[in-house]
Amino acid sequence: MSNIKILWVDDEIDLLKPHIMFLKSRNYEVETCKSGTEALDLIENENFDIIFLDENMPGLTGLETLSEIKDRRETVPIVMITKSEEEYIMEEAIGSKIADYLIKPVNPNQILLSLKKNLDHSRLVSEKTTSNYQQEFRKIAMDMSQVNTYEEWAELYQKLVYWELQLEDIEDSGMFEILESQKLEANNQFFKFISKNYQSWFEKGAEPPVMSHTLFKKMVLPEIKGDQPTLMIVVDNLRYDQWKSLEPIISTYYKKEKETPYYSILPTATQYARNAIFSGLMPSDMEKLFPDYWKNDIEEGGKNNYEAQFLKEQLKRLGKDLKFEYHKISSLKAGKKLVDNFKTQKSNDLTVVVYNFVDMLSHSKTEMEVIKELASNDKSYRSLTQSWFKNSPLLEIIQKAQQSGFKLIITTDHGTINVKNPSKVIGDKNTSLNLRYKTGKSLTYENKEVFAIEDPKSVHLPTINMSSSYIFAKEDLFFAYPNNYNHYVSYYRNTYQHGGISLEEIVIPFVVLNPK
Repeated sequence: MSNIKILWVDDEIDLLKPHIMFLKSRNYEVETCKSGTEALDLIENENFDIIFLDENMPGLTGLETLSEIKDRRETVPIVMITKSEEEYIMEEAIGSKIADYLIKPVNPNQILLSLKKNLDHSRLVSEKTTSNYQQEFRKIAMDMSQVNTYEEWAELYQKLVYWELQLEDIEDSGMFEILESQKLEANNQFFKFISKNYQSWFEKGAEPPVMSHTLFKKMVLPEIKGDQPTLMIVVDNLRYDQWKSLEPIISTYYKKEKETPYYSILPTATQYARNAIFSGLMPSDMEKLFPDYWKNDIEEGGKNNYEAQFLKEQLKRLGKDLKFEYHKISSLKAGKKLVDNFKTQKSNDLTVVVYNFVDMLSHSKTEMEVIKELASNDKSYRSLTQSWFKNSPLLEIIQKAQQSGFKLIITTDHGTINVKNPSKVIGDKNTSLNLRYKTGKSLTYENKEVFAIEDPKSVHLPTINMSSSYIFAKEDLFFAYPNNYNHYVSYYRNTYQHGGISLEEIVIPFVVLNPK
């Protein structure tokens, strides 16, 4: 039995009796009136779920009535019905945020469709989405058992993110829980895949995925053309699902030409992965060739202070004579300054912007209770990122770039994962502090929960001393020391960390867009 109450406003309401009888036969409650003035009197005393409003009425016109209703009942959906197809009327109505727009003569099925679209939309979408995911669930589970290449893992992760975004607003929370368990299983299998294959990607003759140290050469340089300036934005810590939440906003200004996930190197940490992007080198090679630019984990000082110099050296090594500028944005003030001066970038072949907000957000979640509340799970983490982006200098920079005809590249250095379960580890005082990976000597850990690299040179990682090794956490684990264990676990549980092995940290977006 429907509890939907409809107000239908039309000066020729008597001619619409068949439509009204049809709706009543479907258990809709329909109240009618013949003028905008009557409609305004009715809404003062009664609540309606939806209003059908004729545009062409004597006295108050439909558009005038629409404006008055919105002033008094802002959230009630209004369907405008008119004989006129004049563009200005449509624009006026749409600008006033109508729910739907129908041209006379309308038939009962059009009315019913409009009702369902506006009042049953969330339920219908929820039911359809749930049904579609139920069908897809088995296929994903089957695919997961057969995936054995890095291309297939990237494709599977994209599919999981797609369904995560589809299911996040449905009414059936049970479906979302099923997806979460499927993501956990995917990360378990992905950990095994990386543990088995990662070292072989650095062997002679191997065909690895595009990774941090080959990204610029293989994917960025081919996009830089002499007749169009390019803006490359590296948003630190941007996961693939966060990119998908930002994409609809950016699509107002840019059309997507290419979206190709690539693989972060291990550790999935800024000092390793982002330096690798700009240098075109793996960490041990950076340490060897540029000892003044590279700092190991336990050394004091900033670890990413020489990215512009690394990029300059890489371009020189590749024989590319490009005019470029590099900007690192770590504050609102710095972002605003670049917005104000962006027109000066037009003469560059390449403008690189490293934006640190998402990384700061993840660290703030660890350190500030209010951020923990605002970003308590992946859905709210995405929402918070999207809310920031809509009001950020970064969006203004993108708008400026679009106005100046820049090609746009958006990417990141690594992702992040919400850690939930501790894994005990013991190391000496020179062991690195990261929660998702450790490097040092004499590391003691639970074997089944880590990927251990005893010979860092085999994967081009530097060593603090001759007997140093690396260990990487899987799934949603984080490393915790036995000393003060309970406090440590309580402090870091349900925070966003990076450095280890998960789809969220390793499989990350690379997107090429052109201005609309």
